[in-house]
Amino acid sequence: MGNFLSGLRPWKVRQKGRFPTRRKKMAVARDMALTALFLAAATLISFWFFNTVPENSANIALAYITALVLTARFTNGYLYGIAASLASVAGINYLFTYPYFQVNFTLTGYPVTFVFTLAIALVVSTMTTRIKEQADALIEREKLLMEAEKEKMRANLLRSVSHDLRTPLTGIIGSSSAYIDNYRDLREEEKLKLVSHIREDSHWLLNMVENLLSVTRIHENSMKIATSLESVEEVAAEAVMRFHKRYPKAAVEVQAPEEFLMIPMDAMLVEQVIVNLLENALVHSGSSRPVELTISCEEKYIAFCVRDYGVGIAPERLETIFDGSGYTTESALDGHRGMGIGLSICKTIITAHNGFIFARNHQEGCAFTFTLPMEWGNTPKKE
Repeated sequence: MGNFLSGLRPWKVRQKGRFPTRRKKMAVARDMALTALFLAAATLISFWFFNTVPENSANIALAYITALVLTARFTNGYLYGIAASLASVAGINYLFTYPYFQVNFTLTGYPVTFVFTLAIALVVSTMTTRIKEQADALIEREKLLMEAEKEKMRANLLRSVSHDLRTPLTGIIGSSSAYIDNYRDLREEEKLKLVSHIREDSHWLLNMVENLLSVTRIHENSMKIATSLESVEEVAAEAVMRFHKRYPKAAVEVQAPEEFLMIPMDAMLVEQVIVNLLENALVHSGSSRPVELTISCEEKYIAFCVRDYGVGIAPERLETIFDGSGYTTESALDGHRGMGIGLSICKTIITAHNGFIFARNHQEGCAFTFTLPMEWGNTPKKE
């Protein structure tokens, strides 16, 4: 039985290689149908010219040359262009050259017409084939770049999660253990302080989970998102409301244009970006001054700027702060949570919106700005 199967398997491989797949058959049928359609259209147009303007026979050749160009453009390979050129020469000879409805290639100058028509078909087919190959190469390159970006995002998320989730979990375990082990000996204010630490770390974990869930809303394969027209003012207001639920005592000053603005976006994802930036400004600025959220309308995009008045960001970290490594060794030692995962996800979300995000220092702190295009497909540039 084993010998029988081993002998049958190569036969199946040969059969698979000998007969074209269904997709190839469909492609061949499509190319043949397009070639026949273009030639038929050229013939009908030539008959119209021949009966309407019989003294200007050059239009007939132009009609068939147009059919050759279209055949080379919309079919694959050189075969269909060559076949169309041969059919065009024969068609002109048989239908539109005296004696009519007879094939006579001995007419004066007709071999030259045949050679030039064939040359046109070969040149056009070669050019269009190369253009198609270059287009396919560009598409493949875009896919590879997109896949590399996805892999980079995954690596950044894993690196950030390993730090940003471990710290609050350690705090929750430590505070709860201290509360349980020393329950009878702790004063009420000490118990309240431990419970407050547990609640604070729990809120941080909740924020991390929300960030991770935000990434799952982005299309797995194409890094695209489903957008709809949303009110800029309503999205910003909802984000500030979510932020205030988490930090009731935090002060946020919002400045927005007076006109009603609607732009394409995923409202939940953009809200998450605003919340992340507001939280980073509050936690890492080291300032008691209110955080500012400014919305401005440019010619082709809307800009959101979150400005704080704190310690700012080290200049060498401005270009890499969104790559998922936004925490430092010092912040890890003192238990301070880093900015890594939040800012990395902000960049992923804004990039999926065809927008741009960047950070800059100013005289009294730093500002995070992201842009969203007014119309889907516009890619704003960094100012």
